[in-house]
Amino acid sequence: MSSPLRNGTGRAETGSPRTVDPASAELMAKAFTALRVFTGLVWLTNGLAKVIGRASYDLGFLSFNLVDRGVAEEIARDASSKTYIAPLGAFYRDVVLPNYGFFGWFLTLAELAVGLGLLLGVLPRAAALGGLLLIGPVWLMLLHTNLYLWQYPAEDLFPLVLLTVVPTWGRFDLAQRIRGRLPRRWPF
Repeated sequence: MSSPLRNGTGRAETGSPRTVDPASAELMAKAFTALRVFTGLVWLTNGLAKVIGRASYDLGFLSFNLVDRGVAEEIARDASSKTYIAPLGAFYRDVVLPNYGFFGWFLTLAELAVGLGLLLGVLPRAAALGGLLLIGPVWLMLLHTNLYLWQYPAEDLFPLVLLTVVPTWGRFDLAQRIRGRLPRRWPF
């Protein structure tokens, strides 16, 4: 990139605004749409596993695990017992876990909302923020526990941060149909 020119006032002159190559913008939009849809599928399938109440699946050609309510409760219990963040651990131990009947269903509905919001493009940035608010406290509680370094950042946090910050307007989403009626600022 060329350095800005200096005029007699000592201020930098940047010249005309840089234009973005439309092909590059289109490619980037498709990439973020793929990230949004994939992340939405992850959250939606884990939410559905909580509704069904089943974590393990064997389709013959494919076997996999998801996070059902029982697994989520164990993750929260484990994280709250290991954390150095005393107030957060106490909140989970004293409020969330004793009332997991409520919080388990709250988590289920929230994951379904995050998943559908990202998958369908309905308030995708707000949906990504909701996902961050759900997974962030658990990640903070487990940060010091010698987990695989990239487990939460690569799989959950980084995609959600990107999707919270970067708009994915008009690429495979329901909001595309009413685009002219909605503002082009956060959380849309």
